[in-house]
Amino acid sequence: MDLSHHPALDLISERTSVDKFDPSFDIDDSVLQTLTFYATEAPSAYNLQNWRFIAVKSAPRKQLLAEAAYGQRKVADAAVTFIVCGRLDAHLELGLTLLPFHDEGYISEQELADWVSDAQSAFQDKPAKQRDEAIRSASLASMNLMLAAQAMGLCTAPIGGFDVDALRQAFGLRAEDLPVMLIAVGQSASGNWPRKRRRPVAEVLQVQ
Repeated sequence: MDLSHHPALDLISERTSVDKFDPSFDIDDSVLQTLTFYATEAPSAYNLQNWRFIAVKSAPRKQLLAEAAYGQRKVADAAVTFIVCGRLDAHLELGLTLLPFHDEGYISEQELADWVSDAQSAFQDKPAKQRDEAIRSASLASMNLMLAAQAMGLCTAPIGGFDVDALRQAFGLRAEDLPVMLIAVGQSASGNWPRKRRRPVAEVLQVQ
């Protein structure tokens, strides 16, 4: 099976992280909706959909976010920077999240109840598991968002360097919202490096 030129695979192999963004470039709010839509197509355990996105677009708020990100210029220069959070308490709302799946006839009332009960047992009063799953789900959604941006001709930069406490205070995050990463989105400016080479598959793959 030759998939070497499949458009989806091309997006993966062409995506690169940008450090310099064009500060004059703007993104319409409808694009933010589209990017978030595709981000939420990511999988999540129990279908928790345990994520939240804050699109920081206005100049004053971007500057505030840049300060929380240790002054990283790309946060202020990008057209928008998403704060991607994983939710620690999504299991508490799983019944409502799954209700449309039940109402469409795919699962019975008992199956819905069992599904919710299994998730409650897995996560209730287990902060480490809640945190692990929040990071896992938010990371999967973040990759979807970056690939969607790539498909729309935009550039992105995932950012892990930020002061969590400052971020929480500046943007009013709940204790149950865990900021996992920032994703700057916009148009590339001059001076960016080319895409860095990846390690050979033989160095990272073990087949057993």
